[in-house]
This record gives sequence, C-alpha cells and structure tokens, in this order.
Amino acid sequence: MLQRMDKLLSGQGVATRSEAGRLCRQGRVTVDGVPFLNAAQKVDPDTQTIAVDGTPLNCKQNLYIMLHKPQGVLSASRDPHAPTVLDLLPDHLRRRGLFPAGRLDKDTTGFVLITDDGPLAHRLLAPKSHVEKRYRAKLDKPWDERLPALFAAGVTLEDGDTCAPSKCLLLEDGDNPWAEITLTEGKYHQIKRMFGVFGYNILRLHRFSIGGVLLDDALKEGDCRELTAKELALLGKK
Repeated sequence: MLQRMDKLLSGQGVATRSEAGRLCRQGRVTVDGVPFLNAAQKVDPDTQTIAVDGTPLNCKQNLYIMLHKPQGVLSASRDPHAPTVLDLLPDHLRRRGLFPAGRLDKDTTGFVLITDDGPLAHRLLAPKSHVEKRYRAKLDKPWDERLPALFAAGVTLEDGDTCAPSKCLLLEDGDNPWAEITLTEGKYHQIKRMFGVFGYNILRLHRFSIGGVLLDDALKEGDCRELTAKELALLGKK
C-alpha cells in the first residue's frame, strides 16, 4: 500500500512530519538505495527498502515472524515473571502490536507465529477454519495400536469436553515412542489431556507446522525470521 514518506516516517516514530521533510531534503532518506528528496511523495513499504542514515526501517504494513520457541518461554506478549516469545525478537523485528498467534505451553517447543495481523491470526486459530497444526510428541510408554482410530473418532476429555477428530500416527516405536498429531483446534493443554485419557504422559512436545508452513530447520531454538511470500500464501495471505 502506497504511503506518503512523511506520514510513514512519522508513524514509525522516526521523525515528525515536518522533520521528515528536512531529512529527505538533506538526502538522509533512501528508497532502494537512492536518495528520496520529496517527503510528500509516496512509497510502498511492503516492496521497497526504506532507510534513514543508512539504517533500514521495517515499515511493512504487517509483520509475520516464524519463531522457534524454546522450553521455559511463555507464548505471551508480556509477563513480569518469565521471558516471553516477544522478548526473543531482535531489535529490527520489534514494534508495537505484535503478539503470538496461538499459544504453546511453557515446556513445549517449536513453531510460534508472531504477527500484528489480527484478522489472519483469528482465521488461523478459529476451529471452523480447519487450519492444521502438526506436533511431535514423545510418550512415556509403548504405543497402543488403537490410538489412531481413537483420535480419529474424537476424544472426550476427563472434564467432559469433546475434541474434534484428529490425526495420530506412530513415527518411531520403542519404550518411549514418538507420535505425530495433527489438530485443527487449540484447547488448553489439548494433546497432553487427549493422551492422558488413555493413560499416557507426554515427555516432550514440539510443534513443527502451522497451515502447511514447516518450521525452518535452520532456525535454532530462540531464533526467528520473517515468513517468505510462499509461506504467507500457504497461510492464505495474498
């Protein structure tokens, strides 16, 4: 979306609109590396690189960040007692309005999407949208071959709440097998409670995919990056 440069710089907190005009006239503002001298002209912050004094600004209308959440970090915007996923963002990806689109438990690792796009987050989280979230879970006892059918039928939790039909399959057998679970909803501690109905405890839980977007293998725990255009298309963002 095209925006006047002075309005854009003002909205970013870089300068007032009158100060933005002076910065442009002094040649201190560049667009794609070229001095931008008229603050009243429009630019497209989603496709063009805007910098002030050589420092690029992240002026995109919305941010979409893939974060590899470690254990011990809260999926929250802020908390006075523990680190949150927003605390892990580097300076160039920090700005007002960001929040995690959905939550992972404190001891669960994996893909957290951080954005300031409320409508997209709502669609991804709404059960009626049927957006798949895929997890790997390490179990505390051997595999029960009935589990795939039991999950596919929908699990009634101990408190009487009913979970929608979901996918559960064996990934790695043994005394502590690994299972893959695919959900289209996000109830509180859902996977732990579902397995608990059948007498299992979860030793480790990791989310590796949201809506067909896979967690980047190159991201170490605590690292993040912006989503690519292809990944955004998978989430239904044009």
